[in-house]
Amino acid sequence: MEMNGVAHIQLTVSDFPTCRVFYAKLFAWLNMQVIFDSPQVFYGVGSRTGIAISPADERFRGERFEQRRIGLHHFCLRARRREDIDEMHEFLKSIGAHIVHPPEEARWAPGYYSVLFEDPDGIRIEANYVPGKGNLAGDLVLPLDVERVARGT
Repeated sequence: MEMNGVAHIQLTVSDFPTCRVFYAKLFAWLNMQVIFDSPQVFYGVGSRTGIAISPADERFRGERFEQRRIGLHHFCLRARRREDIDEMHEFLKSIGAHIVHPPEEARWAPGYYSVLFEDPDGIRIEANYVPGKGNLAGDLVLPLDVERVARGT
């Protein structure tokens, strides 16, 4: 089977009302259509991608996301143009999002350019742009050595 991308991601959030406001702004900026908007789920779809948030069980409310715990580390949205990353950064600043790193180049793939930010619960979201086929261009030996890539050697 050849996959056709990721259909959706659903995030469980501690502070549903605050996160709903944040994601409503993000969805609007990304031209995502809100499909469900209820006390149990807030779900938007656009560019063949769905993102949903739902409230955590009462016993977990008040907790914050921990990136290195079991489960989600972060998720990344793919931009069509490098300029989109700069525009997203400006948008994120305008809504007061916590920006982990502003637009920067990285060695994860040729031309990799990204911005990393957090939602109100601290869930990390990245948006990146990689030109062409990136690491699948054919001239790289796969799999890549992630430690070597991170060091830039």
